[in-house]
Amino acid sequence: MAQASARHILVDSEQQCLELKQQIEAGSDFAEVARQHSKCPSGRQGGELGTFGRGQMVKEFDEVVFNGALNEVHGPVKTQFGYHLLEVTSRG
Repeated sequence: MAQASARHILVDSEQQCLELKQQIEAGSDFAEVARQHSKCPSGRQGGELGTFGRGQMVKEFDEVVFNGALNEVHGPVKTQFGYHLLEVTSRG
């Protein structure tokens, strides 16, 4: 079964998500931005979600994690929880 590792940042608005993505693309550290802004408890670990298989996360997450480019910030991705920035750190 396919496995992936990823980290994310969860916020309430698409606008905030876009602003944080710009900060990261301009050189801010993803983990530090996650610690400062993510509403998910994973933010304390820099947004790390660990390793998981297909179907363990919501559909919108799965689509990006198992199809998106590695080590690139994807998003905003809208789910029932809010807006996410995702970075796939490994897949195999």
